[in-house]
Amino acid sequence: MRATFAPASGDARHRHLRALELPVVEAARALVGCTIAYEDCLGVIVETEAYHDSEPACHAFAGLTPRTKPLFDAPGIAYVYRSYGIHALLNVVVEPAGVGAAVLIRALEPVAGLGGMFERRGRPLATDLCSGPGKLTQALGIGLSLNETPLLDGPIRLGPPLPGRPDPGVVTGLRIGITRAVELPWRFCEAGNRNVSRPWPPGLLGEARARV
Repeated sequence: MRATFAPASGDARHRHLRALELPVVEAARALVGCTIAYEDCLGVIVETEAYHDSEPACHAFAGLTPRTKPLFDAPGIAYVYRSYGIHALLNVVVEPAGVGAAVLIRALEPVAGLGGMFERRGRPLATDLCSGPGKLTQALGIGLSLNETPLLDGPIRLGPPLPGRPDPGVVTGLRIGITRAVELPWRFCEAGNRNVSRPWPPGLLGEARARV
């Protein structure tokens, strides 16, 4: 059974679609507040990172290979890969075909299907269910078989913000868990949201809110 919600109103209904056509850094910011659903599970995207073929932290920096092929595909494709031989990580391919660019979904705020998420994750605290890119794929049951599947009408669904949910404030920080191009401030987190992965960027729980 799939998780479904009424669409958001106004311009928010198309935010996830517009994001696919944006440059990857803008797309990563715009996707904060959109949703990811798989089977009966759904979560709000609260943290992303941008990766582009022009910088060495991106897999596409190596050029077109069998592994990186999805990154150069049309926007709206899932790029799911194994990290350190353990975790499957979910990325949203953006920008026109031929450009290697994707947004890593780093954290979700769980909304639906929490029972299954707790079972797959071993019943951690609710704010720790999807507070990392490997945690969220484990919680939702997303595996490597979903690589290269469409995100608009495929098994994993990228969707608009939930109705009635305010536009999130966004805190920008340096990407984490990488060793190259560490100076790029291409990490985007919903301000004040405790589902964001650790370490939290400076100002996450502060007063300042940069509006999307």
